[in-house]
This record gives sequence, C-alpha cells and structure tokens, in this order.
Amino acid sequence: MRLRALLDTDALGLRLLGGQDELDRTVRGVMTTDLRDPSRYLSGGELVLTGLAWRRDASDSEPFVRLLVQARVAALAAGEAELGDVPEDLVLACARHRLPLFAVHESVAFATITEHVVRQVSGERAGDLAAVVDRHRRMMTSGPAGGGPDVVLDLLGSDLDLRAWVLSPTGRLVAGPKAGPGLPAEVCAKLAAEHLAAVRTGRRGPHRVVLAGTTYSLFPVRGGGRAPQAAEDARGRALSDWLLAVEADAGDWAAERLDLLQGVTQLISVERDRRDAARTVRRRLAQEVLELVRTGAAPAEIAARLRVAAPVLLPGLGAAPHWQVVVARVEWDGPEGSGGEGGGAAGGPVAQSLLEEILVDPHATGPEPSDRIAVAHAGDEAVALVPLPAVAGGHDGPESGILADTLLASVREPLTAGLDGDGRVTLGVSAAVHSAEGLRGALEEARHARRVAAARPGRVCAAGHQELASHVLLLPFVPDDVRRAFTARLLDPLRDYDRRHRAELIPTLEAFLDCDGSWTRCASRLHLHVNTLRYRVGRIEQLTGRDLSRLEDKLDFFLALRMS
Repeated sequence: MRLRALLDTDALGLRLLGGQDELDRTVRGVMTTDLRDPSRYLSGGELVLTGLAWRRDASDSEPFVRLLVQARVAALAAGEAELGDVPEDLVLACARHRLPLFAVHESVAFATITEHVVRQVSGERAGDLAAVVDRHRRMMTSGPAGGGPDVVLDLLGSDLDLRAWVLSPTGRLVAGPKAGPGLPAEVCAKLAAEHLAAVRTGRRGPHRVVLAGTTYSLFPVRGGGRAPQAAEDARGRALSDWLLAVEADAGDWAAERLDLLQGVTQLISVERDRRDAARTVRRRLAQEVLELVRTGAAPAEIAARLRVAAPVLLPGLGAAPHWQVVVARVEWDGPEGSGGEGGGAAGGPVAQSLLEEILVDPHATGPEPSDRIAVAHAGDEAVALVPLPAVAGGHDGPESGILADTLLASVREPLTAGLDGDGRVTLGVSAAVHSAEGLRGALEEARHARRVAAARPGRVCAAGHQELASHVLLLPFVPDDVRRAFTARLLDPLRDYDRRHRAELIPTLEAFLDCDGSWTRCASRLHLHVNTLRYRVGRIEQLTGRDLSRLEDKLDFFLALRMS
C-alpha cells in the first residue's frame, strides 16, 4: 500500500508534518518501537510508530532518523500522547533526510494503525486473510473479554484451515485454538527448544520441525519497542520471543501466504506487548521493596511496601502472606559477556524477563496467565518476590512454596537449547519468611543458593535453601585448583584402572558410599555377588592407599566424587 492511502484514511487520524513529495512510497509492514537504535529489527519498507520515549533532548533526533533512513523505512509516525506536539528537532531531521513524518493524535492507538496496515498489506497480497484480520481487530479492541490471541488462532483454523499455537520461550502454552486436541506439554517444550536453537543460528523464520511424523512451522512473535531490555542482542532475544507454531509445512508456501502469517504474528505481538505492560506495576513494587532491603531501610518501612504489594499480587487476601525470594542470573561466555560469575549489567533485564516467565503458573486458566510474582533487576541479577498465602489456623509455615528441584523441570530442555552452549541460567530459592525483618536474610539466602547452583555442571541449574545446611554450601567456594588437586589424588588412579580394565571401580565406589557402606545393599544394587564387591572395594583401597572402613576416608571419597 502507498503512504498516501494512510493519510487519506480518516479513522487513523494521521497528520503529515513533512515529506509531501514522498507519499508514493510503498509500505510493506509496520513496527512499534521506542529503542534508540531499532535498525536490527527493520528489513525495509516499514511504517515506524514511536511514542518518542527514546528522545531525551533535541540532539537525539538526528541519529535516530539517520538510522531509520539507512534501514530504508517508508515513513515515521510519532505519537502526541507523551510530549504533546511532535518536537521541531525531529521535524527538521526528517526533512533533511527526506523521511516522511506523520503525527499520531493521542486518541489513536498504535494498535489501530498496526492492524490497519497489516490488513491492507495482506489484503493486497492475498484476500483470504483480510476477513481474519478484520474480525480479529474488532475482537482485540474490545479488550481481554474479546479472547486475546486465542481468537485469531480460532480464525486461522476456521478461515485458513491451519491449526496453530502461541508458545513462550520456555514452552508454556500461551494460547491455542478451542477446537480440536490440545498440544501436549512435551511437544510444546520440544517446539520451543527447536525454535530457540534455530534462532541462535541466525536463520530467518519460519523454522520447520518434524515431531512424531507431524511437521510444524515456527514463526517468531517479537515484542515491540516497549520491551527492549530483554532483547538487546540476539542471545537475549532468543530467550524472550514468543513463537507461533503452525501445524503445516511452510517450506512449499508461496511468498504471499508466508506474508499472511507474518501479519498474524504482528497482531499477536500487540497482545504480547499488552501483557508485558501489565507487569509494570508489579515490577515497580518489586524494585521499590528490593531497594529498601538493599539500602538497609527500617523493617516498618519495608512492611508498609509489602502491604501495598500483597493486594496487587494476591487480590482478596485478608492476612499478610509469607514471602519467598528467588534470585536468577543469566551469564554468557565470550566477548559479549563477562563469563563465569557475572555476565554484565545487560544480563539483569534478560534474567528479569526470563524469571517472570519461569514463575508464571503453568496451570492458570483463562486468557490471562497467573502472574502472582513481582520481579525486579539490579545489575546483572533478577530478584523475584513470591507471595504465599498463610496457612489457615495461624500455623507458622506457608501453605505451599517454590521448590528449587522442581522449578526448572519443565523449562530445562528449551532453555538449554536457547543458551546454545555459551550461556547459563542459575537460580537460587530462599525459605519462606513471614515478616519484613526476614526479607533481608531471605535475599542473602537466595543469593547463596544461586552460587551453589552456579558451581554445578549444566547450563540450567537451581538450588534451594535446604542445601545451605549441607556440605554443598562449602563446595562452591573451594578454589578450582584445590578441587582439581584433591579429586585427582583420590580418583585418577581409579579412572586410569577403569579405562585399562573396564572394572567399573568409580561406579562401585559411588554405590558403596550411597549405601552407607552396606555390603549386602550395595551388592544387590549393583547385581553383584558380595565377594565380587569385596574384591572391587579391596582394589580401590589398594590403588588409593585408603581404608573404606574408616569414616575419614569415606568422607574424602564422598567429597571428591561431589567435586569431580
């Protein structure tokens, strides 16, 4: 469609501020952004919508417009809701670079313009989606009661005979068609893993995946400019984007049909941005509480903020809840991350977005996910305040709580694929506390638990407060060279012997210690005769010079195995 057609559409309320001679440019898409540099998300021909949040002073307009021109966008439309009139410096910069500039009246939502452009562009290429987009626009503009993204998925099925689902990067089912069988959780996790792995390779979507004989085409659903922090680079974006999984092989689709589905992802991204914006209040509450805790504020002041947070997170809750703290960190290897403990300040927003997704209740029903958490970020870590209802009858403990060993069970596969061998996600979970006085200790407890998780092998690890009363609290802080020397002295003779003779001395040692030195239980577990077990244990003692009947030697072997 032409820019002139947008200007002639009264319902959009666009006012031309410059570029009269460029109105015959073709619009091929639309993007909403408030990034200072959105060029990485532009492919050319877009109408760029902005609320001007990127502009701090007059000097910001020239570089912003220059980047848009280099990306070959069709035009820029600036909203008047935030600043009133469009700044003169932006008007002059667009005039210098011959970039058409529109003003968007504060009464017109960007979503209205987005859906109009998508509908017109798709309608020109293939008419079969025009009815879908138009019907979905009417339902989406009616608010959450209109059904959210589920509606457009139902329309894809009824109008285009396509079954499709919207998934989060962790494999959570965000939306799906009401008709027909659902998508099993294990399939959702595998699709998300395949999508994240494909995105990390840099290949453009859609990505084709075959699972159990069924072909799926995966389209990224990227958030707009209102959530730039979690997508500052390709690695962070891979852990932030939703995806549209279509039960079809898009490999043989015509370009027109592919464009239709891209239009649908833009519609769904409007809902994605709306849900992200709905978390703003919770994020602000968490940031305020975290800042009070970090700066040593009085417990009464912290308690006052918690009383404000409780009704927002648990509407209708009469008594003050218990609280748990979860700390997360995303770390990257290589030049873009610091590697090891750290990851740079840019990791904080990525960890915040990811922790919000991990803590969403997967069993929530209805159009809205159950967001009963508030997540803030400080530096390179994200911190979540998780409210827990108090037990009826006045008992001390909470009714339920987050367990570290189950927190990552359903998201480990997709996240490992998204980290792609050069990143890590580590989480620590505190015990529940029932007062503001305990919140500082809970934060430190969660941070210690996260460090325990960081000392473990694997790309996605979590640890809980229960482990802080165990030897595992000490192991992460043993220097690496001491670890290597200690384990090599005890275990290398056994490993060498196993390589030469396939004697399985290391597995035998692990089983013997796990059975508390019981000969009969260990022999039964290994399916060995007790005499064979005694021979192997004797060989271990001979090779290492240790005595497995002595507690001290058992403890040394136990720690060596844990640190290896």
